[in-house]
Amino acid sequence: MIGNSIIKLQSVDIFQQKHLVLSDVNLHIDKGDFVWLIGQTGSGKSSLLKVIYGDLNITTGEGHAGGYDLKKLATKDIPYLRRKLGIVFQDFQLLTDRTIEQNLLFVMRATGWKDKKLMDEKVRDVLEKVGLRSKIKKMPHEISGGEQQRVVIARALINDPEIILADEPTGNLDPDTSEEIVMLLKQISLSGTAVVVATHDYHIIRAFPSRIIKCESGKVLEDVQIG
Repeated sequence: MIGNSIIKLQSVDIFQQKHLVLSDVNLHIDKGDFVWLIGQTGSGKSSLLKVIYGDLNITTGEGHAGGYDLKKLATKDIPYLRRKLGIVFQDFQLLTDRTIEQNLLFVMRATGWKDKKLMDEKVRDVLEKVGLRSKIKKMPHEISGGEQQRVVIARALINDPEIILADEPTGNLDPDTSEEIVMLLKQISLSGTAVVVATHDYHIIRAFPSRIIKCESGKVLEDVQIG
């Protein structure tokens, strides 16, 4: 790790296939930071997140996330990097034929958990954190969109990540529910987990002022202000 930074990119060019999406990216995010990532559709926000979670390779500059050197990241290391990252998407990607509890246990088995007692304890712990302990036996269709997104956040917390990357996590939610989800993510950042939220929603950014990073015209601008 470099200094305090849990994510650090220096002079990185980001490509999708052979198309240069973002050039000369310099970015640092520290433990416990809460950061908004903004920019038009197609400005490179998702590509930037993909670099951080090992879905896009970097060939120029230096990149580190969660203690891993992104430039030297071998395919076999990606699952280990992703255990240090919680990823929250706009479409909940819950398994619709399983209960909330089974959804979480599925992820735990996939990431190497074995001890049944510890697994059960962890499921209850993360559902408690997101305020859904009482919904443990429900199916996804039996709970609201906001509650489904809380389950996704609980799933992201399973492996005690150092970083949570949330890509448009409030995109499918009404304004009040969106605020609840952001308050939950802010709370998580206070416990020392860095949280990066990509969003188009300027209303929510104004409601919860925090550090802003912007993708614009092929560049990443750190610490911008919005009017």
